[in-house]
Order: sequence, then structure tokens, then C-alpha cells
Amino acid sequence: MHDLVIRGALILDGKGGRPFTGDLAVDAGRIAQVGGVIGEGAEEVQAGGLALMPGIIDSHTHYDAQVTWDPLCDPSPALGVTTVVMGNCGFTIAPCKAEDRQLMMGHLTRVEGMSIEALQQGIDWGFRTFPEYLDMVEAKGVGPNVAVYIGHSALRTFVLGAAATERAATAEEIGAMCALVDEAMEAGALGFSSSTHEQHVGWGGVPMPSRLAETDEFEAIVKTVGAREKGTLMLVKGSKTSIAWIEHLASLADRPVLVSAMRHHPAAPDKVFEDLAALRNARERGRRLYGQCSCMPMAMDFSLENPYPFEGYDAWKRAIEADGRDAYIEVLKDSAFRAAMKHEIETAPGMRIFRGNWETLTVATAGDAANRSLEDRAIGELAREAGKHPFDYFLDLGLEEDLKTLFATEFSNYDVPSVGRILADPDNQISLGDAGAHLSFLCEAGYGLHLLGRWVRDLAVLSLAEAARRLSGQQANLFGIADRGTLEPGMAADLVLFDPATVGIGPKQRLFDLPGGATRLRTDARGLHGVWVNGVKLADGTGPIAPRQMPGKVLRDFVG
Repeated sequence: MHDLVIRGALILDGKGGRPFTGDLAVDAGRIAQVGGVIGEGAEEVQAGGLALMPGIIDSHTHYDAQVTWDPLCDPSPALGVTTVVMGNCGFTIAPCKAEDRQLMMGHLTRVEGMSIEALQQGIDWGFRTFPEYLDMVEAKGVGPNVAVYIGHSALRTFVLGAAATERAATAEEIGAMCALVDEAMEAGALGFSSSTHEQHVGWGGVPMPSRLAETDEFEAIVKTVGAREKGTLMLVKGSKTSIAWIEHLASLADRPVLVSAMRHHPAAPDKVFEDLAALRNARERGRRLYGQCSCMPMAMDFSLENPYPFEGYDAWKRAIEADGRDAYIEVLKDSAFRAAMKHEIETAPGMRIFRGNWETLTVATAGDAANRSLEDRAIGELAREAGKHPFDYFLDLGLEEDLKTLFATEFSNYDVPSVGRILADPDNQISLGDAGAHLSFLCEAGYGLHLLGRWVRDLAVLSLAEAARRLSGQQANLFGIADRGTLEPGMAADLVLFDPATVGIGPKQRLFDLPGGATRLRTDARGLHGVWVNGVKLADGTGPIAPRQMPGKVLRDFVG
């Protein structure tokens, strides 16, 4: 008798093969049979034509801190995700010395929109080194499978301390970083991640540490990864980072490189296609460079208490550096500060999140009930009615409402034909949900279900078979995860059962269940009937299921 048999499902093999109706059996956490299953199951699921695919491998999450207090990594498993890749962008919490913990949490608060109260009350610091971090997470147990990059900013902070945000590393310090990377790779790191992006600003308005790294530091580290003949490199590129430079690093390491974030920006509509063409050309030269793309419109809820879309501007640094709330409010009122921000937004927005698109910045929720009539209206429109500059109106409203006004902005990746063109390229990697980060601003952990609903069913940009490949088999192949990503005998039983006619994600809900009562946004799945990790059910049509024992694995073995 099998442990589990799912009967009469539309099988999507994760390799892009033609879908077919059949059964699937699971024994001891692995797929035993696919097609016509012989024998009964201790548990039988009648799929009745529902689609069955390999679990989604979410390649861009930031659960590094959350997993230490929430081993289920909510809400990802309930949204079809069976493997989460953490440590993206270089923003990890390991390695970390005890004396750097507050600095590390401060950086995450600023760059990834994480609540400082949640981090201070929630993180289990039962580790110092990267190997100790993996061991701790493994000992605690995890709901989904977990793979972890060693991150550049944590690495620099461990070696340089506070100077990591101030200067380049010496040859000796680079050597120390390389030794730590080699130690991490030996322990089971997925690879190495970093960022050169201007929006990535840490505590006190300083650049995140990886932005201070020079080419010799990057070269030495990627060579260290390459010497292991396994592992993946991941980089968030800034506006001045060329694909040619990234290709150079890839040539030194001879490893795959995931380049983020390949989103369509209305301010520079051709840029993403130029970058993707450069990545394609690099692949034709034998370099494994792939763009990380999103199937979601880039939108964010925020307030002036956490004004992430504006923090990438140089002029906003005065606000970041303000000592306390009262001083911060005085900066927001200051005419010189406002003039400097207006000038920078108008003349040098670059590829920052907010680039003066006042017609797509709206009042989501007024902080004062008397202002409910302003909700769902654009700041640009409201400013014209008030006879003010939009930036002045935006700040004045927030100040009037004691910084409680919740604003919403949709700033990139919302042009359907352009995004469809990006997604249709079979080599582009679909991810960028940022699960675990920006929790009070957005929740895109359900991007895989959104892809299956919006881009497969509604817009027919991808077939079901191709979408399953892009969400599972392609991801496993890129990372060298040998036993996941496809529905074949012997593979791990990471499974998602869903209804193609109704699959998708529901509206955002605001919860206050993080450590310290901090807030987060969450979305529920639609059309999802079952999620299994290593043969153990973690979610059904009603939501997450708490298992008797966490079924996930800390993945450490990656093939070259």
C-alpha cells in the first residue's frame, strides 16, 4: 500500500511535457509511480481533473530572519511554494557577530522594510557563522525546503564591521571573506548573492555594504564559488552595472548568474529588453546568465513612517538621518529639503522605485476619517485641485494625518504587452516575489498562482505545461537541485494540486501577528486544493495545515 495516491489528475511534469490525465503515488516522501498507479493508498485523493504539478521553487525570498521564529515561512506553503531560496540580494543574517546584530537588524529594517520590533523580538541568534546558521535552522525544522545563499552585505559586515558601509576592502579583508565563502559552500550554501543597486540603502541612509565592494573583491569571491564547481551567483544590478561586467564575473566563476530585477519601467521602456538581449547574447557565448523577472505589477503600500519608495534618493538622506520622530517631521516640513527632493525627482530619478509618477501614487487609506473622500485618488489630481506641487501635497497630507496616511503606488511592470513579452521568453526566470520582506508594504508570495491564473488562463501568454516548467523544473535545473522540480519516480514528493479554472490569489489582508504585534500584508490562495512537501500535506483548499513534524529539508547538496 502506498502512503498517498492522487487519482485522475491532469499531470504537469515540470519539464514542459504534454499534460496527461493519470495518477501519482507517494511512498516515504518520494514519488513512487506516475501514470497508472498499481495498488491503493493509505490516503487517497480524487483529483477529478484538477491539475497536479511539482511544488513551486521560489527563487527570490527573504525569510532569513523569519524562519528562525516561523519555520513554516508563512504564507509561502499555502500559496503553492514547496522550496524557498533565501539570502537574496546579499541581505542575510549569517554570518553575524554578536556586536553587529543591532546594525544587521537596522539594515534589514531599512532595505527590506522589516519591522525592527519583530526582528528584535523574533530572531533566534543561536549562531555566529554561516554553517552554524544552517545547522540551527535544520535543527529547528522547516515547513518548506530551504536553500540559502551567503550574502555579500552580511559577509562584509562580519569582516569589516561598521566600515563595511564606508570603504573598499583591503587584500587581507578580501582573503578573509573568501575563506568564509568557501566555508559556507562546504557547509551547503546555494551560492553567493550581492547587490549594486542604488535603492539598497541601510540603517542611517548609508549604502548597503555590498555597494562599497570594488571589482577585485567581486572577482575573488566569485572565483572562490567557482572553485567548488557548483553553486549559483545572484546579483541585483544598479543603473551603472553593465551586463558586460556581470558576464566577466560569470566567466571567472564559470557558474550560473541570476540578474535581478528585470522589470518593465515606463520611464525607460526599452531598458529591460536591452538588458535581456545582452543576457541572451552572453548565453550564446556560453555564459549562463539569466534575468530574474516578475509576473506581478510592482505595487507597494507605504506611509511616511516607512517611506521606502523615496529612500533611494540622495536628498532623502536628511530624513533618514534625522534623530527621532520630531526631528524627522521637521525635515519633512523644511522648504530646502522639499526643494532638493523635487529637483532630484524631476532631474535624476534614474531607475528608482518612485520616479515622479504622481498619477499612479494614490491615497490607499486615509489616516483621518474626515479624509475618506481622498481614498483611491491620485496625488497628482489632488495636488492640482489644491494648487500645490504634488510632493508638497503628499508630505502635507501625511503630516496632517500624523504620518498615518497609507499611500499606494504602482510603479513598474504593469504594462501587459511588455510584461507578456518578458514572460514569453523561455529562458527568463520568473520570481521576485520578495516573500519575507516589505511585509507592511506588499505581499507577492503568491506570484506562482498569479502566473497560473492571470498569465496562463486569462491572457494565454504561457501554457499550463510551460508555466509549471518555469515555476519548478527550470528553477531546480538552474540551482542544481537534482531531486526536485519534476513529477517522476524517485523525485521528492513536492506537489501542488490546483484548479486551472479558478487558481489565483485573493485580496490583501492586513494582519498584526508578527513578533511584537508588527503588521504584515497577506494574501490567500484561490483554486488551490493541496500542497505537499516531501509527501506531507501543508495546505489544502481552506489554507495552511500545521503538520505534526516539519517536513522540509535544508538543502545543502547542489549538482554542478
